[in-house]
Amino acid sequence: MNMHTVVVGTSGAVADDVIAVARGEARVELSGEALEALAASRKVVDALAAKPEPVYGVSTGFGALAVRHIGPELRAQLQRNIVRSHAAGMGPGVEREVVRALMFLRLKTVASGRTGVRPEVARTMAAVLNAGITPVVHEYGSLGCSGDLAPLSHCALTLLGEGDAQGPDGVVRPAGELLAQHGIEPVVLREKEGLALLNGTDGMLGMLVMACADLARLLTSADITAALSLEALLGTDRVLAPELHAIRPHPGQAASADNMLRVLAGSGLTGHHQDEAPRVQDAYSVRCAPQVAGAGRDTLAHARLVAERELAAAVDNPVVLPDGRVESNGNFHGAPVAYVLDFLSVVTADLASIAERRTDRLLDKNRSHGLPPFLAGDPGVDSGLMIAQYTQAALVGEMKRLAVPASVDSIPSSAMQEDHVSMGWSAARKLRTSVDSLCRVIAVELVAAARGIELRHGLTPAPASRAVLEAVRAAGVEGPGGDRFLAPDLAAAEAFVRSGRLVAAAESVTGPLA
Repeated sequence: MNMHTVVVGTSGAVADDVIAVARGEARVELSGEALEALAASRKVVDALAAKPEPVYGVSTGFGALAVRHIGPELRAQLQRNIVRSHAAGMGPGVEREVVRALMFLRLKTVASGRTGVRPEVARTMAAVLNAGITPVVHEYGSLGCSGDLAPLSHCALTLLGEGDAQGPDGVVRPAGELLAQHGIEPVVLREKEGLALLNGTDGMLGMLVMACADLARLLTSADITAALSLEALLGTDRVLAPELHAIRPHPGQAASADNMLRVLAGSGLTGHHQDEAPRVQDAYSVRCAPQVAGAGRDTLAHARLVAERELAAAVDNPVVLPDGRVESNGNFHGAPVAYVLDFLSVVTADLASIAERRTDRLLDKNRSHGLPPFLAGDPGVDSGLMIAQYTQAALVGEMKRLAVPASVDSIPSSAMQEDHVSMGWSAARKLRTSVDSLCRVIAVELVAAARGIELRHGLTPAPASRAVLEAVRAAGVEGPGGDRFLAPDLAAAEAFVRSGRLVAAAESVTGPLA
């Protein structure tokens, strides 16, 4: 049992907390400060509910229907109805970790005391997370504005004991049954609470936080495989010298160049390009690897800054301000998050593109500087890694299509009341696909570069490279030789990269890499 606990207070959350809850099954606990803030803001909402003047979300309809004043006798039904009607998602269910991140981030905003939700509703949200109950949330239904509405509505529906959810055993059952099994009472919503549970950027933000963590590891992985490819191609490491990168002071570029230089330290393969067929300089895909990966690192740093700001935010409409005012606002608009999600899709596509170019160079006898065609055992009889590069190219092709931004594709909704939306949820969904594909692309480069190094008979790779080769072979990826069923090798390489073992193998020699 995971005994790690994340305490939810009034000051937001940090990325590590999101990942601990979403992926690590960490328990959540509301702080005393949060419970006090919840109670205080609820008093404000109760006072407004008692007044005859209409207040959006408290005593009115929603969106384009906000012109209707709702009397006290219909307000519980109003809040219940917004959850039911907005739980209108379609398509396949999204991943459990995404739903847990979304639920945790909505609880984080509720706990800020800016939403007017009662403490008992927040306690129920925490209890559902801690019980391992995961609402069924569908792929389609969010425009990334006015909150990730349909996804959050499906989560809120579970709090009411309605709809479907996945139990800790992975079986989908009626939510009411799961709540009863874990001794959780369904909530009965009061004024503003239904709206407050739906109105945030939590889904797209959760996916951004997880993508940032995954990309950080993959950027380091890409530096390692680029270094291995440079070795296999008998390239020069002189282009990685720190003084060259100091005169173009992008911090990510310097970090990637330093990673590559440390992996290549002590190599007996680098610099041999002058021995027989003189090359003045290596091809761009080899020589400019730090510039491309470094630009990705700097973009990731910006995305993390946006995520940190959003994690500190309390996104709701209307919002309870510290001075007791309840004001409508537009903070639910997902543009800040959507933009960086789209930007990271560009990063992943381009990082994959340059990795694929290095792989293709390794397989082409006219450009590989003495390696056999397609790194095959007996070229002609054997095809070697020919089709592995096809698979890699297919992945890169899709990633380029996924790099088309979603955030410029606003489609008006709610009878033109919500006439400009962010499409941030869509940007997040395609980024998740692209990050998965990048892992596979790096895995194919790893397989090719490792084979290329091993085919350089009589030359000794760097100690860090040898550590990677030994680890990847121990992971079930076979070395040079005749043709065999290749898909299992590629799957093993993918798992090796995804698990972080590639980085760990290199760092066993280099120490921590950036």
